[in-house]
Amino acid sequence: MAAITAGMVKELRELTGAGMMDCKKALAETDGDMEKAVEFLREKGLAAASKKAGRIAAEGIVATIVSEDGKSAAIVEVNSETDFVAKNAQFQTYVADVAAQALASESKDMEAFLAETWAKDTSLTVEQMLSSQIAVIGENMNIRRFEKITTDGVVVDYIHGGGRIGVLIEASAEIVNDTVKEALRNIAMQIAALTPKYVRRDEISQEFIDHETEILKVQAKNENPDKPDSIIDKMIVGRLNKELKEFCLVDQAYVKDGDLTVAKYLEQVSKEVGGKVDVKKFVRFETGEGLEKKEDNFAEEVARQMQ
Repeated sequence: MAAITAGMVKELRELTGAGMMDCKKALAETDGDMEKAVEFLREKGLAAASKKAGRIAAEGIVATIVSEDGKSAAIVEVNSETDFVAKNAQFQTYVADVAAQALASESKDMEAFLAETWAKDTSLTVEQMLSSQIAVIGENMNIRRFEKITTDGVVVDYIHGGGRIGVLIEASAEIVNDTVKEALRNIAMQIAALTPKYVRRDEISQEFIDHETEILKVQAKNENPDKPDSIIDKMIVGRLNKELKEFCLVDQAYVKDGDLTVAKYLEQVSKEVGGKVDVKKFVRFETGEGLEKKEDNFAEEVARQMQ
C-alpha cells in the first residue's frame, strides 16, 4: 500500500474542499491514487465545494491578538480569492475569530487546529466553520497558517496595511510600561518594513553562511576574473558581513534614527526605563507570500458572470 503523506492530503483537500480526515481516508481507500480519491469523495458527496476549492486563494489578511496581560499572542493568515472579499467586514470578523481561536488553542499544527471545536459554536469544528464561511461568502478560503507565542516577558503586535503584514515581537523586559511597549512596536514596524530573517547572528546556521559565502564568491569572481582567490576571499568577508547585518534585526540600522542600530536603540530604551529590554523572537506574516496569484482578465470575468 502506498504511503499517504501530508502533502498528498493537502493537495486532495485543495482539489476538493473536503475535510482533512475525509481526504486521508479517501487516499487510504484508493491506495494513494489522486484521481480515484477525488472520485471517491465525489461519490460520498464530500466534494461538493470542489469548484470553489480549485480556485487559488492568495489574497486575504493577517490578524493578530494579544492577551490582556501581554503574556501570550497569536497571529493568523486567512486567504480569500479576491481583495474585495478580504476587505469585507464579515470576512474580517471571521479572521478575528480565527485569531482568538488560535490564542486559546494548544494545537501545534494545522490538522489539529482544524479538528478543534469552534469556540463560538461548539456544534462545529474549526474546519466545518471554515466550510460554512466559504458557502456564505461564495469564495474559496483557507486558514493558511498560525503561530502562538507564550512568554514570561512581554509580547507586542503590529499590523500594517490593513492586514497585509502582521508582526508579533517577544521581548524580555525587567520593566514593562508604555515606553517599552512603544519601543517594541517601533521595532515591529521595522520588521514589517525591512524583513529581517533572524534576531541576532548566533541564530544563523553555519550551513546558511557557507551557502551565502559560495554565492558571493561566484559573484566576486565573475566581476573580477583576473584577481587571485586570496584577494577574492578578502573581498567577500566584507560583503558577507554587510549581508548578515541586513538579515539580523539587532544589526540593522534603526529606521527612525539611522545613526543607531536596533541593538543601540534597545540599549537607549533600557537606560531610559531603568531595566534591560531585549528582543527574544519575532514572527512576520505577509499575506500571500509564496503563493501563486491567478491573473484573470477582469472584463472576461464580468462577461462570464453575466452569461
